[in-house]
Amino acid sequence: MSDLTPGEPWVEPQRIELDPVPLAVLRAERATLADLPRLFDTGYRRLGALPAAGVELAGPAVAVYRGDPQGVFDLEIGFPLQVPLERALPGAAGESDVVASVLPAGPAVAVSHLGGYEGLGAAWVRLLEKSGAEPAGTFVEVYVSDPSQPGTPRTDLLLPLGRPGGASRPDGGTRVRPPG
Repeated sequence: MSDLTPGEPWVEPQRIELDPVPLAVLRAERATLADLPRLFDTGYRRLGALPAAGVELAGPAVAVYRGDPQGVFDLEIGFPLQVPLERALPGAAGESDVVASVLPAGPAVAVSHLGGYEGLGAAWVRLLEKSGAEPAGTFVEVYVSDPSQPGTPRTDLLLPLGRPGGASRPDGGTRVRPPG
């Protein structure tokens, strides 16, 4: 697989294996759901300028939530890259820098949500209930389609699972490879 998402949506929860994927991100600490519209609007507008700065994007926008997504969490919003970011890209006065990060690697479960952002909470609940997975504290959303374009938006939900003691890859998982 050449990017984070399969060509067709995951209709039912699917066990997958995530490879590390380099990201260029903006970080927000101690965010809440009420902060998301502002963080996403200003953040993705800034991140849209990465190609003009010579950064080669490798896929659709992502958001990585660490902590309690219904409470307070740390957030990274950004894009997967062909090659890792070598240095931070400074923001203007009062803006945070664009920094390097990596998509968490290891076993995960995934499902695709077809519809608007207002349905993402229910989609996460469905993923947790149907998969029986225990969250490891990280939640990833891959915004496969641009919500400003016509058609039904698609967001892939990736739930990394804990891997105690660095256990080997579980049998039956689909491998999600890094870009390139």
